[in-house]
Amino acid sequence: MNVPFHRPYITEDEINAVAEQLRAGWLTAGSRTAEFEDAFSRYIGCRHAVSVNSATAGLHLSLAVFDLQEDDEVLLPVVTHAATAEVVRYFKARPVFVDIERGTHLMDASKIEEKISGKTKAIMPVHYAGQPCDMDEICSIARAHRLHVIEDAAHSLPAWYRGRAIGTAGDTTCFSFYATKTLTTGEGGMICTGDEERARRLCVLRLHGIDRDAWERLRSARFWQYDVVEAGYKYNTTDIASAIGIEQLKKVELMWKMRRRIAERYTDAFKNREELIPYTVKSDRVSAWHLYPLDLNIDALKIGRDRFIEEMRGRGVGLSVHFIPLYEFTYYKRMGYSGKEYVNCRWVFERTVSLPIFPGMTDEEADYVIENVLDIVQAGRR
Repeated sequence: MNVPFHRPYITEDEINAVAEQLRAGWLTAGSRTAEFEDAFSRYIGCRHAVSVNSATAGLHLSLAVFDLQEDDEVLLPVVTHAATAEVVRYFKARPVFVDIERGTHLMDASKIEEKISGKTKAIMPVHYAGQPCDMDEICSIARAHRLHVIEDAAHSLPAWYRGRAIGTAGDTTCFSFYATKTLTTGEGGMICTGDEERARRLCVLRLHGIDRDAWERLRSARFWQYDVVEAGYKYNTTDIASAIGIEQLKKVELMWKMRRRIAERYTDAFKNREELIPYTVKSDRVSAWHLYPLDLNIDALKIGRDRFIEEMRGRGVGLSVHFIPLYEFTYYKRMGYSGKEYVNCRWVFERTVSLPIFPGMTDEEADYVIENVLDIVQAGRR
């Protein structure tokens, strides 16, 4: 049997929606995009949702509306996708890495304040694997130091923190609709915010700094007139992507329940094994289960993490590592970053793998993953 790391959950609903939009003849951002934004904001419970063509674009525009400047600093976890840090570098500002917790792989809120300096402008928590960060503590620190909070929620739709949906706590929250995410439009993203003026500026910045997009202009008497009010970007989405997103949003909780069921199945199978350390979700929050991280107890094994991956892939199971620590990359090494102080990050990186977890995954596929994990660690015991 072969079990892929991910398989998108696409039904006839999405296929028909795309076909209908193609027949309608309006392909770029238009009425379907506005409909998707409205549905998304109502689902999350935020005042404004601004669609973009990626979560990376969302993070970039969020920093732009907070006027990040050269040499400013932004705090973010040392374990995240490269995009979280790279958007800071777009402004020639400096990412400041914060260590993570071992059990959750989340930014350690207790280590944030020691990283704050007079140059710090924002905190960018990442809801790793779909589990929300300690947002009350993070927002409290941010208020005390007059910092902005930009949530990287690329993994966390839907997720809840102390009864509140992710997307309502920070100054902005950025979701991803990439091909492997819990809601996909192929490529895409959404920025949520409670501030009307901020939302207006995000809309301007996402399309060349123009004060009105093409759909708005088409419906006005002087459709050919517009103004460029600032230097913007080409970050808008399309009605084709939005048509997919509307259908995906209708079933987002169904897909989440499928993921959760697989996660529970994994945890039940691994929780009493000395060789394995199942992922921890704190009791006051609900994970989207975008990923299922599993840590190996390498002290109980003769094989390391890399050998484990090779064994699993040799048996037809797709898996990955989330993530390579940012300080490991050549670009950040050239900037002087090293991993010496990130004790928990180093511990996690030596041990962690991400197992397949996706809606539509069959019981047989999940059982095959479990069977091979247990077989490999049993054979590899010290």
